[in-house]
Amino acid sequence: MSNIIRVVLADDHVFVRDGIKSLLENEANIEVAGEAIDGADALEVVAETKPDLLIVDIRMPNLTGIEVVEKLRSENNNVKIIMLSMHESEEYVLKSIKAGADGYLLKGSSKEEFLKALHNVAAGGKYFSGDISSILISQLTNSASSLEPKQNLGEEMMITKREKEILTLLLSGKGNKEIAEALDISKRTAEVHRFNLMKKLKVKNLMELSNKAAEYSLL
Repeated sequence: MSNIIRVVLADDHVFVRDGIKSLLENEANIEVAGEAIDGADALEVVAETKPDLLIVDIRMPNLTGIEVVEKLRSENNNVKIIMLSMHESEEYVLKSIKAGADGYLLKGSSKEEFLKALHNVAAGGKYFSGDISSILISQLTNSASSLEPKQNLGEEMMITKREKEILTLLLSGKGNKEIAEALDISKRTAEVHRFNLMKKLKVKNLMELSNKAAEYSLL
C-alpha cells in the first residue's frame, strides 16, 4: 500500500458521504477514490478503483453492508473494511465481525476517533468504537466455552479469560494504557499480559494476532 490511503465511501445518504469527505478533505495522506450509493454499487466501485479501505454503511438497499463484506471476502478481496452504523447492538457488531469487517464505527463518532479508526484499519489493525469493546469481551466471556474452533489449540496455547479480554481490546485498537484503564490494572500488568499472549500464540504483531484469532475462532 502506498503512503496515500485510497478510500471508497458507500452509503445511500449523500449527506453522510459529504460529511465524511469534509472530515477527510484536509488529510494529505487520504484520498476518496470513489463513492457508492448502495450495496451493489459498492461492489462495482471497489472492483473498479481497488481502494485500500472501504467504509460501508451497514444498512443499504441492494445488498446490506454485511452482505457486501461477505461477498468481498468470498471473492478473497482483502480490502480493509470499516462498517459504519448508527447501532451498537451486539447482533450487528458480531455479524459484521463474522462477515469479515476490520472495524465498526458509530456514525456519531468524533473526527478524532474517525481518523484513528481509519488509520488503524488501513495499517492492518482493528478498530471498534463506543462500548463495542465491552460487547466483544462479554461475548468472549459468555460463549468462549461453546465455540467450536476451526482448529484445536494445544494446551500450551490455551488462553486465559484475562488474555481473551486483552485480545479483544488489542484487536479493537487499544494501546497498553487504554487496556490498563479498561481492565483496572496497571500499565505494566497490561504490557505483561500482552507479551504473554503474543508469545503464547506465537505472533509478532497485531496483523498476525488478528489472523491467529480468526484461524482459531477466538472471536
